[in-house]
Amino acid sequence: MSMLDKLKGMLKGHPDQARQGVEKAGDAFDARTGNKYQSQVDTAQDKLNQQIGEPPARGDQNPPQS
Repeated sequence: MSMLDKLKGMLKGHPDQARQGVEKAGDAFDARTGNKYQSQVDTAQDKLNQQIGEPPARGDQNPPQS
């Protein structure tokens, strides 16, 4: 079993905690780099949250059409 498979197994069933970890890691990276790569970090956080199964935390999606 690869490390990625083990990680996926640990995250399964704990999406809220995984999402919090992704946000915390992204915020720490932003703080260490002085927000130099903030847009790239935000994109990575959104993609990771989608993989976890959570909707994106930001309003980047198109609003529903009425």
